[in-house]
Amino acid sequence: MARAALLTDPVSPELRSTLRALKLGQMLHTLPERLTLARQQNMPHADFLELVLTDEHTRREAKSASLRARAAGLDAGMRLDTWDESAAIRYDRNLWNELASLRFLDGPHGALILGPVGVGKTHLACALGHIAIRRRRTVHMASAAKLFKRLKAARLDNTLDYEMRRLAGVQLLILDDFALQPLGPTETADFYEVCVERHQRASTIVTSNRTAEEWLAIMADPLLAQSAVDRLVSTAHELVIDGESYRRQQKPTINHNNGQPVDDQKEDHHDHS
Repeated sequence: MARAALLTDPVSPELRSTLRALKLGQMLHTLPERLTLARQQNMPHADFLELVLTDEHTRREAKSASLRARAAGLDAGMRLDTWDESAAIRYDRNLWNELASLRFLDGPHGALILGPVGVGKTHLACALGHIAIRRRRTVHMASAAKLFKRLKAARLDNTLDYEMRRLAGVQLLILDDFALQPLGPTETADFYEVCVERHQRASTIVTSNRTAEEWLAIMADPLLAQSAVDRLVSTAHELVIDGESYRRQQKPTINHNNGQPVDDQKEDHHDHS
């Protein structure tokens, strides 16, 4: 049986060994079906070579994008193709399409994604991050609370300058759930520093359930707050989302068996089987 399988295997041991030596071993997953397709369609050698190399290039690009997205702090499940278009929310679709094109990165401009809790602000911001990653842009996404906590810790181990340079240099910074809580003097100063360093140099996306005007009231230093918010807002598109909570559609449901006891349901099942 083993000899018969070996004889019908379209990929020879020698070819397998050569592909692995060239670090192309992953091609073995799709090569048999590609060989079958080539024979069925009498595919020219050059076309077949282009097909299998395109497969490998696509696989490597997908793997690379996945690794870079993870390093950027992006949620793997919050992509454009996983967004539920039937969600009961309202927003400017034309503006969203413009943001999804990523042309705002060339400005560079930013984006404010605003709306009540649960309407999908984080999902949309993360989806833009995934698009940017696939286009080889550098991205970093973090919740505001975690970012400010990280910067506070950086002060203690003298790495604040490094962290600030890192935040200033990334092409797309996504600051999620901004202004959920009041910002103290240190957080306000850090937010100001980030906004100043990135103003007209790189793009920033901020998600929040408060408007930009409301941010000012919860920051410790009014002057720094006004200066930071003015820089951010003056170069940012504003996408406002309204409607029912997007998360409610993900809530698990319970089968109540139409009010009948479980034993009755079993009896009904047996009666009709």
